[in-house]
Amino acid sequence: MSETTEESVIDIPVAGHKCPICGCEAVQRYKPFCSKRCADIDLNRWFTGVYNIPAEPVDPEKLPTKEEE
Repeated sequence: MSETTEESVIDIPVAGHKCPICGCEAVQRYKPFCSKRCADIDLNRWFTGVYNIPAEPVDPEKLPTKEEE
């Protein structure tokens, strides 16, 4: 398979999937995103803490010990 054909195969749109960043149709190469740019934006959001899972701090003294498990 030539390089040109290989690139066009992985750049085909993924029907029914929209990019979570910009809303354009996702492509196979960057699924679930539409482009490397949108994939990089998402990665940056993870690195900078925009995406996080809220939780409350746990007191280490209240954690179970190995003997209790």
